[in-house]
Amino acid sequence: MIEGWRYFGYELADGETDTDMGGQKALEFLDKLKGAGFAQPNPHPMFPNPPGLLCLEPHSDGLRERIWWGAASNATAVWGAENGMNLQSSTLKFDESGKPFRIQQAEQIRLYKDAWKKAGHQREPMVSVSRSIFAVVTEQDRNYFGQQGKGADSFGYIEADKRAVFGKSYAAEPGQLIKELAQDEAIQEADTLLLTIPNTLGLDYNIHVLSAILEYIAPALGWR
Repeated sequence: MIEGWRYFGYELADGETDTDMGGQKALEFLDKLKGAGFAQPNPHPMFPNPPGLLCLEPHSDGLRERIWWGAASNATAVWGAENGMNLQSSTLKFDESGKPFRIQQAEQIRLYKDAWKKAGHQREPMVSVSRSIFAVVTEQDRNYFGQQGKGADSFGYIEADKRAVFGKSYAAEPGQLIKELAQDEAIQEADTLLLTIPNTLGLDYNIHVLSAILEYIAPALGWR
């Protein structure tokens, strides 16, 4: 749908963009995670309340540092770093240079890390990227994904005025797959790799997909 957030009561103020509103709501959420009271209690509660304003429950110490920010652009990645959130970067981002996806994503992560240092945060951030990776080790793998390994990045529009770059799927026999993944700068810049899996192919096959990566790919690339 178009501007679906409007159906949930969100309305832009004059001169405000959806990015502005999303950022403001995120900051409000982060502030509430600190554990301070902010809500008036019901004067006739079902169960007794502690004195004073109510806070988010259950409260978790350190949760504020475990929040991830999904960034589609370099600017929003920098904003997430400035506000102390971990970075989650997907299999696509806004195209900001025309370069291959892995290079643009690696540049995004470096900008994020630089902004984190400049902000003076006292901990190391976490950075994750997502990939579609299939080790072709059986005839069934070859039937499903044998042609995907010949693909490349693609460019398109997820919003009318914003061009995006979509990362390719990795699918090849283990030796070739290891060579290709070793050249992915963004994976090297990240500390966490999320794998997208073909859930419509069923539990058993997806166990096979993940097991093949753990057996043939992860050890060779030093993943743990």
